[in-house]
Amino acid sequence: MSTATPTRICVIGAGAAGLASAATLRRAGAEVTVLERLEVGSAWAARYDCLQLHTVRWLSGLPGYGIPRSSGKWPSRDAVVDYLRAYATRNDLDVLTVAGGEDVRATRVVVATGYSNVPYLPEWPGTFAGELVHSSAYRHGGPYLGRRVLVVGAGNSGAEIAIDVARAGASEVLLAVKTPPGLIRRDTLGVPSQLLGIASARLPVGMVDRIAATLRRAAFGDLSELGLAAPDRPYSEFLRRRVIPIVDVGLVKAVKEGTVTVVPALDRFEEGKPVLADDRFVEVDAVIAATGFRTGLEPLVGHLGVLDDAGVPLVHGADEHRSAPGLHFVGYVVSLGGTLRLIGRQAEQLAQVAG
Repeated sequence: MSTATPTRICVIGAGAAGLASAATLRRAGAEVTVLERLEVGSAWAARYDCLQLHTVRWLSGLPGYGIPRSSGKWPSRDAVVDYLRAYATRNDLDVLTVAGGEDVRATRVVVATGYSNVPYLPEWPGTFAGELVHSSAYRHGGPYLGRRVLVVGAGNSGAEIAIDVARAGASEVLLAVKTPPGLIRRDTLGVPSQLLGIASARLPVGMVDRIAATLRRAAFGDLSELGLAAPDRPYSEFLRRRVIPIVDVGLVKAVKEGTVTVVPALDRFEEGKPVLADDRFVEVDAVIAATGFRTGLEPLVGHLGVLDDAGVPLVHGADEHRSAPGLHFVGYVVSLGGTLRLIGRQAEQLAQVAG
């Protein structure tokens, strides 16, 4: 540990990215304060009950303390929350709960409020006569027993919520898909698909496209007639859109059995009913919008010229933007190799230059 005068660093956010950054910086000799709006791990704690890590436990731990074996191969939401809180305690991190308005002076600031920070709900034309909620407000399928439900969005949240609602006894579950989603197994013969994601960054794009397409065909066959057509070049599509493929935890089975029906994208509401992209009206009681999140960084740093048009930082980890020296961002890169794993690497690189 350095014997020089500690550097005062403020970390904003007490999720995985903030805690990893604070712990590695502290070990490097910096004086670190973590500011949090709610409590440690609050973003995870607020998600739906059936949520699990799609990355394997032993590739998802933060620097200096891995996720305990007792959490299982694919840790649950509650196990991740417990782990994050234990991580903060073990690293003796100074986490201050703030409501805004307080001044904190620091030589460096690390923003780590999370990629999925502000729920995004599209402005569909018209109004819906039933219940419309964003996936951030969804907890479990119980309230949808015997009801007709349209889940909008074919990402992992949409797929998992559709399965959860169906298993809870909804009378009908529709999953609206706009762009053909990538689809992978969580593991094959015990080998996590995450390992291919890690390797993909080092292989030619065309090779990864061929490998991914072959693995999908072998795992699921042709799902085109069921509404889940495969992208022609799955890895290239990921690089273009930066949307994580659906990690299958039962969606394909549900679609093949008919407990979840894939339909075209939601286009608008008319006469109080959803209208799909093919102009079909659907009769449902509830719409759950699994339409993603935004970083919500504009009010905080939007005036500094450090964000792209989508509100994502232009620099990451140890890098600094020329218009805002001393400002860092951790946890805002979408990676096939696992977000928690990448967060750990960014935090360690940051500590090397800022600790």
